[in-house]
Amino acid sequence: MHELSIALSLVEMAIEEAERRGSRVIAAHVRLGVLSGVVKEALMSAYEMASEGTSLEGSALIIDEISALIHCAVCEQDRPTRRDERFACEVCGTPATEFLRGRELELAALELAAPELPTLENR
Repeated sequence: MHELSIALSLVEMAIEEAERRGSRVIAAHVRLGVLSGVVKEALMSAYEMASEGTSLEGSALIIDEISALIHCAVCEQDRPTRRDERFACEVCGTPATEFLRGRELELAALELAAPELPTLENR
């Protein structure tokens, strides 16, 4: 299950950024292409396990699924395609040779809690 190693990396990057900013993570936003080879549900489960016992425990993993987009050299057009297709142009049937979108796997954004301001008692 390579989703666990991916989740561990996401957690590590998020913790590092939150510490750098003196904050805590509320949610991690990930862009996940349908052709990335990563199973969304497995990644969500792995994220929960990877964040357990860390400052990210209880944070949300929000996954933005990115559909596949190919370029048809014959039609000279960009065409959407689905994971269950044979990756060919939906108009002329030419097999895809160039994928423009759909392989993404990136930590796109973090929602951070506002840093706590010192109170009068803590001054």
